[in-house]
Amino acid sequence: MFVVALVLSAVLIVIDQVLKIAVNSRIDLHEVIEVIKIGSVKIFSLTHIRNTGAAWSIMAGKTWFLVLLPLVVCGLGIFYMYKIRNDSKLEIISLAMIIAGGAGNLIDRVRLKEVIDYIKFEPINFPVFNFADICIVIGAVLFCVSIIIGDHKQSKEKELDSKSQQNKEVEKCQDDLLDRDLNEYGSEPDAIDGSEEQPEKKRLNKKIVIIAAVAVAVIITAVVLWLKFGRKKT
Repeated sequence: MFVVALVLSAVLIVIDQVLKIAVNSRIDLHEVIEVIKIGSVKIFSLTHIRNTGAAWSIMAGKTWFLVLLPLVVCGLGIFYMYKIRNDSKLEIISLAMIIAGGAGNLIDRVRLKEVIDYIKFEPINFPVFNFADICIVIGAVLFCVSIIIGDHKQSKEKELDSKSQQNKEVEKCQDDLLDRDLNEYGSEPDAIDGSEEQPEKKRLNKKIVIIAAVAVAVIITAVVLWLKFGRKKT
């Protein structure tokens, strides 16, 4: 997954640089090309500006700082991406996008000492941005989502571990009780209960047999007496 992430970063960097070359060669500086317009309302335009600072032109002219900072961030990002190469794919992809965005703007600062911006969102007062900025923003959002998902998974795993531990404790208590009963009675509780119930069943069966034998004897005696005396009277 680490190699795939590096390839993804490289592809995004190439796309960013191709777009900037196209803007630099096709659109004049400060020219505005309306792309999406609804009535008199402008929605989306392409333009061509140069930015020597960060967003909203903050830290303008501090090129070396804006070169060193992305270098450190990209280096740490690659190291961390390698460290978690076998973990969350979403987290690795998000880091690849952040690294690609940072590297894309870094190339501009080293090559031109300024960044080419060209995407203008008209309805709000938002700074002109580029494809590299989009990669950074989307990567940052995905990174936050991956952290939230990871925390949720960890909480579920902890809950399952807690339940498993409780089940083990219950089983241990049951085993302890069984061992105690075995030591006390010399057999399992079910066998003890069965041995106590068996004499009662035997006594009950004997009573039933005796009652049945008496009943049969009475019936046979009655039949014999009737055959002997009843017929003579008739």
